[in-house]
Amino acid sequence: MTTIFLVDDSATMLMSLKATLEIAGFKVETAGDGEQALAKVKSGLKPDLIITDINMPKMDGIELIRQVRKLLRFTPILTLTTESQQSKRDEAKKLGASGWMVKPVSGTDLVKVIRQVLPGA
Repeated sequence: MTTIFLVDDSATMLMSLKATLEIAGFKVETAGDGEQALAKVKSGLKPDLIITDINMPKMDGIELIRQVRKLLRFTPILTLTTESQQSKRDEAKKLGASGWMVKPVSGTDLVKVIRQVLPGA
């Protein structure tokens, strides 16, 4: 089963995305900020895909991408954020983000993007 790791400081966002993805047949892990997410990856979580917010307390999504890339070189990472600044997009891409989605995104669109990033999921 495909595991998707959602990282967002909004509990509402996590709940709604988790429900959408579970209905679509994915296993979902969550974390409320970059530090928590990194700790889970360091303790052995190997998701098929990471979806992270950019603007979070403690450790933002850009730093999370930088840190996760040292541990999971080939895991696709998508950003899902209200941030639409081109410079942030470029930085995320340079650090290894696979894609960038701007909130709000519908569940249908999110699942479509996931299936493009993970053929066969």
